[in-house]
Amino acid sequence: MDGITQIGSWVLGTVVPFLLVLTIVVFFHELGHYFVGRWNRIKIEAFAVGFGPELFGITDKRGTRWKFCIIPLGGYVKFFGDAGVASNPDHEKLAGMTSDELDGTYESKKVWQRALVAVAGPLANFILAIVIFSATFLYSGSFVVDPVIGTVKEGTAAADAGFLPGDRIVGVDGDRIQSFSDLQDAISLSAGESLAIEIERGGESKIFNVTPRMTEQKDRFGNSYSVGILGVTSSTDESTFRKIEHGPVSAVVLAVDQTWSVATRTLKFLGQIIVGRQDAAQLRGPVGIAQISSQVATLGYDRLITLAAVLSISIGLLNLFPIPMLDGGHLMFYAIEAVRGKPLSIKAQEMGYRFGMLCMLGLMIFATRNDILRLLPG
Repeated sequence: MDGITQIGSWVLGTVVPFLLVLTIVVFFHELGHYFVGRWNRIKIEAFAVGFGPELFGITDKRGTRWKFCIIPLGGYVKFFGDAGVASNPDHEKLAGMTSDELDGTYESKKVWQRALVAVAGPLANFILAIVIFSATFLYSGSFVVDPVIGTVKEGTAAADAGFLPGDRIVGVDGDRIQSFSDLQDAISLSAGESLAIEIERGGESKIFNVTPRMTEQKDRFGNSYSVGILGVTSSTDESTFRKIEHGPVSAVVLAVDQTWSVATRTLKFLGQIIVGRQDAAQLRGPVGIAQISSQVATLGYDRLITLAAVLSISIGLLNLFPIPMLDGGHLMFYAIEAVRGKPLSIKAQEMGYRFGMLCMLGLMIFATRNDILRLLPG
């Protein structure tokens, strides 16, 4: 009986939050492809959440099969004339079609139409994030902690530079700082970089050149991560805490800014991994995402939906990378086709798709390896 209870607890605590987050993100990504494909009069054979054998589904009056599949790690829209789930064309099938049939295929459309369909998935991910953030700001408002220093930790970059409690940080490298979270965002991915930090002290403005240090931190769940640290904490004075209520317009504006901030910081983080300034072991795969989902779910499903927004941005960005199989790979092929005036040869495209599959498989194995090692003791 205890075993059944533990399994039930694991399903509700880990599997359900993970599937909820991933299904929301994947569904809206594929919905972007679906609607723009329909707008361009492309026949759609299947809309799938997940891969592999179908678990259940329905067929609509247009002949599109809407289905959930057994492996819940992604999804796809299969257009008429596609050979597989990566939207690679079935040239043999296309060659035997009538002109009317060809008109409903993805491959028959102009380059700009195919490019629109390809970019629609990532764009839908960004729109989803903006909608979630907007709803959050509209419903809950936003909490702001003024960038006033409460304490300066000994032996840190801030202490060495001469920061003092009560200093108000107003800028980092020319960018205005309006909250303590702005400061954390500016510092966390800047370890080893010399930053010009402007402060206000006693009515006077001062500028310090500071180099944040890479430090291993732990979050409330015990997860370790490396981040740039200045060495200051926020003031605990009640006057530095504010709650701001938002109307529809300001909520959307703030949501767009939040989405842009998450996207740029994600790209900077990935760039630092490539050049070796961040540890690639911090990359997470499906197991890691499931772990984070279960942890965030303990804080409430509103936090879980916010996690879905962040994950949506990450998946939107990933799909724009110029790797065949991904939307960015298709866009790369279409850009080459637009310049050449004709598509790449069938052989070149097939080689590209094989290369893309190897890249994605390698990334999946590497990220899953990180997840497993992270779970092992020590």
